[in-house]
Order: sequence, then structure tokens, then C-alpha cells
Amino acid sequence: MNSRKIRDIVIAAMVGAVYAALTLVVPALSFGAVQFRFSEALCVLPFFMPHTAWGLAVGCAFANLFGGFGWMDIVFGSLATLAAGLIASRTKHRVLVPLPAVLINAVVVGAVISYSMAGTSAAFGGVFAWNMLTVGAGQLGACYGLGLPLIYALPNIRPLRKYFAQNLTGETEHD
Repeated sequence: MNSRKIRDIVIAAMVGAVYAALTLVVPALSFGAVQFRFSEALCVLPFFMPHTAWGLAVGCAFANLFGGFGWMDIVFGSLATLAAGLIASRTKHRVLVPLPAVLINAVVVGAVISYSMAGTSAAFGGVFAWNMLTVGAGQLGACYGLGLPLIYALPNIRPLRKYFAQNLTGETEHD
């Protein structure tokens, strides 16, 4: 394995660890029908480093082990984070990079929470609509309120400039 692949794996693992730590620091905000995970701001990182999508998914799975929605949240919440990260890695305009995390998590996590609350009862539809709205609102705040400024700030941090320049295949492709 070459040194660049090893570096990418290490960075993905570090991103996963930071995601899990940020999620678990304030569990009252991270788990529940209304979620504001500071860690979701990191979902913009695949724009610069596509390999970090996998670290985000693993970090999400680990954090969800401690959440209140069980195996469905561990599996589907993590897959939602992975899907959002993979889509973000292919997004061309910075302002749209947080959008996959907002939309996918609103639907997937909203469904997981709703199923844990209402099962397959007649109440599922209304509960799902509410949870999709509340999860989406929290995602919007975290991903756009914290993540969007991060996507513009990271390339301007002096020690990171060279790294991001090496990982982007032309800045104009991502503007």
C-alpha cells in the first residue's frame, strides 16, 4: 500500500473519531427527534477529501451505538451519512455540498425515529412528517450554519492550503 493510501485511511479514521467525539460531547442535542449534531458540519469534508465519507460513516455508526434508536439508527443512520458524503464528494458548487446531508438524513433518520416511536401503526405518517421536519431543521442548522462556513474557511488555513491544493483537481471544478 502506498503512502498516500495510508495517509487517506489515517485521515478518514481521524475524521470518524472526531465525528463520534463531537456527537457524544452533547448527547442531549445529538440524539432525539430534534437533533443538532455539531459533528454534521464535518459532512462537507468529502468535498475536499472523498475518502473521508467512509470515516464519517464509521464515526456515525460508533456514535449511534450510544444513541436511543438502536440497530436501525446504527445501520441506516450510518448509511445515510455515507451516502451524503459520497454525494458531497461529487458536488461541484460549495453552497450545495451540505444539502445531501440535510435531505438524506431528514428522510432516513426521520423514518428511523418514526418507526421506533410509531412502528407500522396508522400514526406513522404524521410522526414521520414531524420527525423529517425536525431532523431536517437540525441538519440545516448544523450543515449550513456550521458546515458551509467550514467549507470556505478550510482552504484558507495556512497549514492546510498545500494539502487541499493537492487533493483538489482544480479549484474551478469545485467553485
